Amino acid sequence: MPTSPFAPKSARDRLMLPLDVPTVGEAEKLVRQTEGKVGVYKIGMELQFAGGLEFARELAAAGHKIFLDVKLHDIDNTIEKAVRNVAKMGMTFMTLHAYPKTMRAAVKGLAAEGNPNLCLLGVTVLTSMDEDDLTAAGYRGPIADLVEARARDAREAGMGGIVCAATEAEKMHAILGGDLVIVTPGIRPAGSAVGDQRRVMTPADAIKAGSDYLVVGRPISQADDPGAAAEAVVAEIEAISN
Repeated sequence: MPTSPFAPKSARDRLMLPLDVPTVGEAEKLVRQTEGKVGVYKIGMELQFAGGLEFARELAAAGHKIFLDVKLHDIDNTIEKAVRNVAKMGMTFMTLHAYPKTMRAAVKGLAAEGNPNLCLLGVTVLTSMDEDDLTAAGYRGPIADLVEARARDAREAGMGGIVCAATEAEKMHAILGGDLVIVTPGIRPAGSAVGDQRRVMTPADAIKAGSDYLVVGRPISQADDPGAAAEAVVAEIEAISN
């Protein structure tokens, strides 16, 4: 059984929708189209640099769960202070790269701010990368080994969860149990275009593999009816969860 305080409570809670659009106006429209049908709204770099940080505060103040996908990685002092500031924004999730020193500094910053409601997520290996990409970046050994090492580091550092591909979720769930939540991007309903993702899986298969939260972007945001598309994903999650 999950022991993490950040474990989802319902099928809808498990669906994370990225607001990967170029303007706040377009993000507002997507929220209106999917409100009540999505558990968490994810705000990434594209929107962050177009007024998205203030928009994230507004959404959080309105009662939405917000995933601030910043993927921080810097010197310890900078990470610690940045996390302290994010903890004041009302966010529910935030990411940083799963390097041991970076994660320890983030956990220290969160503890100093005294905010137990922010889940720190360590990004293991980006789901847009495959084995060739990892080799080109100077890493040796299979992706699965690096993901496992970083997941263990995240648990040791006291993080709230990890981000990994759904194809790695089963092994990570066996390692982490319910102590850390597992967030999986690259989720594509059957028949959807893969796009720039490499290690992908359907919602049902991701849930069966042990994913706690599913990040589903373009299949929802680019659908003719984003609200209906979100409801279909939640229905698939609910069916496999029961």
